[in-house]
Amino acid sequence: MTTHITATREMWLEARLDLLAAEKDLARRSDDVARLRRQLPWVPVDKEYVFDGPEGRQTLSELFNGRCQLLVQHFMLKPGAEEGCKGCSYMADHVDGMTVHLAHRDVTFVAISRAPLAQIERFRRRMGWGFKWVSSHGTDFNYDFGVSFTPDEVAKGRINYNYGTWPHIGEEWPGVSAFYKDDAGDVFHTYSTYGRGVEVMMGTYRMLDLMPKGRDEPEVGHKMAWVRHHDRYEQEAPTKTANAAGSCRKASA
Repeated sequence: MTTHITATREMWLEARLDLLAAEKDLARRSDDVARLRRQLPWVPVDKEYVFDGPEGRQTLSELFNGRCQLLVQHFMLKPGAEEGCKGCSYMADHVDGMTVHLAHRDVTFVAISRAPLAQIERFRRRMGWGFKWVSSHGTDFNYDFGVSFTPDEVAKGRINYNYGTWPHIGEEWPGVSAFYKDDAGDVFHTYSTYGRGVEVMMGTYRMLDLMPKGRDEPEVGHKMAWVRHHDRYEQEAPTKTANAAGSCRKASA
């Protein structure tokens, strides 16, 4: 038996209209933030970064692939790791369906990791992804854009991540960065987001937020503890099973 508030259709509609007003206000505020994001000053990228990719060695400028805008997922896969970060993989699972649409809005998508290319390719094949993924191995790219940290930085117990002091220890953290290339071929860093900002790539969360149980995540520090690589979940997803009280079981972790 449900313990949630129930109501007539008329009462539900009244509450829904109140929520609709809040949703519209949120959408307007989101548009305002997007305008502020586009108004950020741009920083010239003066250092030349060279990446290993499926087409060979390429500079950051060449990764644009003839377009003016480049969107980068800073994917947590360090040299020697057996597999990529589960959270970054959750993000990447949403990419392949987007790339054609991004391309038609003058945006090229690329994932970048510190791991050598052969290591990246092994994991990419396992996961079945088709998007472009290159290696920044041997460059300062990940460090310069605030997603990788040296052993000395990690040893201090606090790192500078997400534009502030980050209390969690780790040499790799996720991020999303945007770049622009002008007609003269000059490249500019326009935006980066970290922490919960990377949820922009997690379309599944947007769908879960519509559901009665929401994200259904435990009240713990690491909310995404339930996430698995998509080939590591149980073969069958949890389904509704009735217990003695007739309620749905909790989703498996």
